[in-house]
Amino acid sequence: MAQITFKNNPVTLLGTEVKVGEKAPDFKVLANDLSEVTLADTKGKVRLISVVPSIDTGVCDQQTRRFNEEASSLGNVEVLTVSVDLPFAQKRWCAAAGIENVQTLSDHRDLSFGQAFGVAIEELRLLARSVFVIDSNDVVTYAEYVSEATNHPDYEAAIEAVKAAN
Repeated sequence: MAQITFKNNPVTLLGTEVKVGEKAPDFKVLANDLSEVTLADTKGKVRLISVVPSIDTGVCDQQTRRFNEEASSLGNVEVLTVSVDLPFAQKRWCAAAGIENVQTLSDHRDLSFGQAFGVAIEELRLLARSVFVIDSNDVVTYAEYVSEATNHPDYEAAIEAVKAAN
């Protein structure tokens, strides 16, 4: 499993770490309208999945805004942001922030995504900051588990991975 810290304190990640070259695991999360969303709902597209502890915090806000800006130039790519924030809070935040190119998804109900991708933080019931790129055949082509949850991911590497998978 990936070793990460949250505010420099080691935390325990639940689930299974995904690796490049593996088939992406399925998951069930909630859209802002409370409908269920699974990996299959975006089948046939390249997916960039940006995972944040909470959309209402500084780095998470910046990460989501950055991928929203990049999304319009990526072509046939679905950009998803997953957190454990309630769908209502995600919807409110997106409206206030003008986010239109990223779909926010909530893993609050049962941590399905967090456990499937090995990013559920046991001690905090949050998701560890991470970025995944999944190609149109559901194969993981990029996986970054950010070692310190309050740090930014490698945006450039993630965008290059999306372009290579597209």
